[in-house]
Amino acid sequence: VGHCHPDIVKAAHEQNQLLNTNSRYLHDNLVDYAKRLSKTLPEKLCIFYFLNSGSEANDLALRLARQYTEHEDVIVLDHAYHGHLTSLIDISPYKFRNLGGQKEWVHVAPIPDTYRGLYREDHENSVTAYADEVKNVIEHARERGRKIAAFFAESLPSVGGQIIPPAGYFQKVAEHVHKAGGVFIADEIQVGFGRVGKHFWAFQLQGEDFIPDIVTMGKPIGNGHPLACVATTKEIAEAFAATGVEYFNTFGGNPVSCAIGLAVLDVIEKEHLQAHATEVGNFLMKLLKEQQLKHPIIGDVRGCGLFIGVDLIKDQVK
Repeated sequence: VGHCHPDIVKAAHEQNQLLNTNSRYLHDNLVDYAKRLSKTLPEKLCIFYFLNSGSEANDLALRLARQYTEHEDVIVLDHAYHGHLTSLIDISPYKFRNLGGQKEWVHVAPIPDTYRGLYREDHENSVTAYADEVKNVIEHARERGRKIAAFFAESLPSVGGQIIPPAGYFQKVAEHVHKAGGVFIADEIQVGFGRVGKHFWAFQLQGEDFIPDIVTMGKPIGNGHPLACVATTKEIAEAFAATGVEYFNTFGGNPVSCAIGLAVLDVIEKEHLQAHATEVGNFLMKLLKEQQLKHPIIGDVRGCGLFIGVDLIKDQVK
């Protein structure tokens, strides 16, 4: 919502003057914020955990998935990055290929890139072809005695190249993953909160019939303030709580963080920032496509709202 937005600065300052505690002390801001956030999501995503960073959120999502499914393995997309904790480096091909390598419980599926990926725009059914690659990964894992806990993906892969997965891909992947006893985790840390313009969440680009089992949030959620969230279903949360080992985060969901989170939602709504993302994004895409006609080095221009990628190439055919 912009650097030092006066409404955000004011919300933080006012709550700081009143009270800030660790989250063992109950406060209305946490409940009020969870209620507001829930209005942006499908009804079944009704349980919220508040944390301090996107990496914390993705690490918790991993724990939730494993506890609920009682499986260990994770499927990720090639080139993915999900955070800086050890657990997340392990599921980030972008990082682990330069570090300790791929763990046996991690499985990498091709990124659904219809421009330079395995199955391109001219393929008769790239959606099914890419989803079948995930199905193949599941089958190969099963042959080795491995069980899938989660398919973990950004709703729009960002580090992987600003990729727009073809509509319907997530539905088919979720079908294969659920059949294998796993859950679908949508990482919205880079792309949530109206950035894509058309929708508040990027996973909604796939269609109304697609709902992830877990959604993680960070970055824009607090406009620079350390705030993050995991949203999930009652069933998954209950399985997590059934261990008797409560989840506790000292400052996740503290009164100041939640006041800021509420203010961010207010500004997005009041200043029509979703519509703004669409309008500015369309304008930028138009200008980039004009440049594409002039310069052969620009192979592809793709995007949605203010999530935009430009592919620079040496060869138009390859």
